[in-house]
Amino acid sequence: MTDPTPSPQPKALPHGFFDRDAQVLARDLLGKVIRHKVGDLWLSARIIETEAYYFAEKGSHASLGYTEKRKALFLDGGHIYMYYARGGDSLNFSAQGPGNAVLIKSAYPWVDAVSGPASLAQMLLNNPDAQGQPRTPQKLCAGQTLLCKALGLKVPEWDAKRFDPERLLVEDVDVPTVNVIQTTRLGIPQGRDEHLPYRFVDAAYAPWCTRNPLRRGQVEGRDYFLLS
Repeated sequence: MTDPTPSPQPKALPHGFFDRDAQVLARDLLGKVIRHKVGDLWLSARIIETEAYYFAEKGSHASLGYTEKRKALFLDGGHIYMYYARGGDSLNFSAQGPGNAVLIKSAYPWVDAVSGPASLAQMLLNNPDAQGQPRTPQKLCAGQTLLCKALGLKVPEWDAKRFDPERLLVEDVDVPTVNVIQTTRLGIPQGRDEHLPYRFVDAAYAPWCTRNPLRRGQVEGRDYFLLS
């Protein structure tokens, strides 16, 4: 006997959502859920940390100029730009204006009616720790390459593509981010606009992002700003 209640289908954000300033987009993406369908499972993670990049500043890939590999950065908002970093894959979305984009820096596993326990179990299998053991959920997507590994996202498959509502999308699940932390980006070389405060973190998830902006010794107004 078949189950009369089919699984709910996620609702993708429209492409127009991404047609906004990179900093605005970086902030607005916090709390949204990335969903990637692998087999019959939707693997999902809530975005908790983002970084904005602009063509006109030295920290961005786009500032190095247009190439075929970087073409997604120069396409309309809502194109996917993926590249290799730290031995893994990294996920970015193009924003309003050529060369502007948002890096999805980290996320938190998301379980709901669309992505149930089986989806989380698959994500844990996708991204074990260095000893081959399951990571804790808090650390499963705590970094740009860890996120892509857990969700099964690969550069060759998704770079320079549009979202596909049947396979890869971003959804607003109506669980908003209450407080946002704004601070400087991570890993920007000295002299390449490392001082710009273009990193945004969901304050409720700060302990589980790439680097906690609320760690001991950090001072509000000097090291970070708390946005309501």
